[in-house]
Amino acid sequence: MSAGTLAEAYHRFHHTGPEWGEHELSNHGPMAVEVLVRRGRGAEVHRWIDRYARRLDDLPSAGDPIGDDNWTDALGDGRRVADWASYFARLLAERPWREVLGTWWPRLLPGIAAGTAHGVIRVGHVVRTLLAGPENSVAVTELAHGLAFWAARSTALPPADEPVGRLEPGSALDLVPRIPEQQGGVAARLGQVARLDGWPRSVGALRPATDPEDARARLTDLVTAATLRYLRHGHGHPVLLVHTATAPNAVLQALPALPTRLWAPSLSAVWTATAAVFAGYAPTEPAPDSALPTVPAWPDALAEVLDRAVSHGDEHVIKFADTAADVYARTGHPDALAAALHAADLIKMPD
Repeated sequence: MSAGTLAEAYHRFHHTGPEWGEHELSNHGPMAVEVLVRRGRGAEVHRWIDRYARRLDDLPSAGDPIGDDNWTDALGDGRRVADWASYFARLLAERPWREVLGTWWPRLLPGIAAGTAHGVIRVGHVVRTLLAGPENSVAVTELAHGLAFWAARSTALPPADEPVGRLEPGSALDLVPRIPEQQGGVAARLGQVARLDGWPRSVGALRPATDPEDARARLTDLVTAATLRYLRHGHGHPVLLVHTATAPNAVLQALPALPTRLWAPSLSAVWTATAAVFAGYAPTEPAPDSALPTVPAWPDALAEVLDRAVSHGDEHVIKFADTAADVYARTGHPDALAAALHAADLIKMPD
């Protein structure tokens, strides 16, 4: 029943565009419903879509076909998202989805900042669905839409050093400098990041992975570090800072479907993306204890936190609670659940 509910939900979203409104905000619907189904809240899915979908725009019409010989010209062209969706749908009809993903992941990885990392996040959520099996055509179509969004909005990160240092993810994240003026949109802030004197070195301070399994372990630690730091720094920008945790978690979920040779480059790319968002949006001063929620320490705290996220209804709150739940399940650290509660306090539902 859950698989059928998710297939129906995906189908509803495939008539909508990956962005909506004059500010081109990302369509989080497919990601949020995947979380609802995975976390046993499938009965909420269609009611949630009914409320959320009212804000969305229709999928644009395709007009200029993309092919194997001209795709580089269309990379990063947001106007051609429907052309990209048609192209990936053709590829996925001809070849196994893992093969297509393995071919395109390294091509798209340099543009991982696409849609403030929403491209890779959407792909990570549907890959988790496909890995859970059995494979179905609607989920494969969702993969086509996720890859299309990533390709159409491909955005390079500020240049930085490759990880060559000795620091663990948490210590490396704490070392990231902040831009002097935390104002403006994503492009303006990333532009400031690129001009920070300490930016390249701070990214390079991360200890590199020694092998694929070490890359997986370090990526797991990055998800944990970013989730826990949201508790103290999320007030800087409650929505954007969610992605410092959800983006690496999406990459982590996709690793089993990727060739192991891509695991270390994936860690490097998403680490740089996480550090860039942290540099652009995280305040230098952490929130005082008085501004934080009570750390959950009661029985069934995890279920209660997830229930609160679903009741809240915001897509970022739902996705972040999912990531925080993963961290809590691995580490037992109650601050992960406190961070999810804090996100629900900080993020307000639109009227």
